[in-house]
Amino acid sequence: MNGIAGRTWAWARLGVLALLWGSTFLWIKLALTALSPAQLTFARCVLGALTLLALCLGARQRLPRGRKIWGHLFAAAFFCNALPFLLFSIGEQSVDSGVAGVLNATTPLWSLLIGIIIGTERGIHPIRLGGLLLGFAGVVVIFAPWQHAGPVGWGVLAIVVAAASYAIGFIYMGRNLVGKGAATISLSTAQLFAAAALTALTLPAGSLAPVQADQRGLIAVVILGIFATGITFHLTFRIIADEGATNAATVGYLLPVVSVVLGAIVLDEGFSVRVAAGMVVVLIGVGMTRRRKPAVETSRTAKEEDVLQ
Repeated sequence: MNGIAGRTWAWARLGVLALLWGSTFLWIKLALTALSPAQLTFARCVLGALTLLALCLGARQRLPRGRKIWGHLFAAAFFCNALPFLLFSIGEQSVDSGVAGVLNATTPLWSLLIGIIIGTERGIHPIRLGGLLLGFAGVVVIFAPWQHAGPVGWGVLAIVVAAASYAIGFIYMGRNLVGKGAATISLSTAQLFAAAALTALTLPAGSLAPVQADQRGLIAVVILGIFATGITFHLTFRIIADEGATNAATVGYLLPVVSVVLGAIVLDEGFSVRVAAGMVVVLIGVGMTRRRKPAVETSRTAKEEDVLQ
């Protein structure tokens, strides 16, 4: 019974994360009625950082110390927070929130591609390679360069680059931050503060236009910062720590569904057959890239390598 209860709790926590993370694109779309993309990015980083700071102090944890770790935190904050947050806000000025969520699901594809380039993914299985190609084909279907031009096309491109930036950030965090002795709540809090500092530099370039007195938009900013940024960031770390990165990655399959459903219900966004087909192709491709070599095959390969040595 305890095992069943534990699995139920794990799935419930995964569902909450999917709902929070998947709703991010809805809150961005609503918040853009009150703030510019640069202002919105700065606001969500600050609110998320303050939320995690409260959790950090409640857990009696201190922020990391030392130039080296803060250097890594600023690099991770750039690729995993500041840059993608800004690009998503820019992209959603012309792209539906549901489509943004679908394109965000390409992050695992970029992770695999980067792994192949830097050499961490060796002897890639043909099924995974096929999934990589299929996934990017789905992006082309959604992007539809033969149909769109101007703001919509550039908006899609901004979101795809944001997904790639997430992939770079996750790889960097895995190599230089996770498992280095510091508590995850301390690292995530410090990283969002670093992201806020980086984003503050973009405010003049993004114009210091006055905030629009749009009540719905301002409420969306608060929800985006506290729940869809701060709480989601911390919850993701907790799931990785408790259940592993593979289980946490399962959320990626649920995000497009949540974002599309919320966009259709709340914002009355259309959902064409082409976008639906592209979403299916992307998710199938992502699923194929998650395939690993069977344990027997891996063991046999390792033995063969031992013999050759």
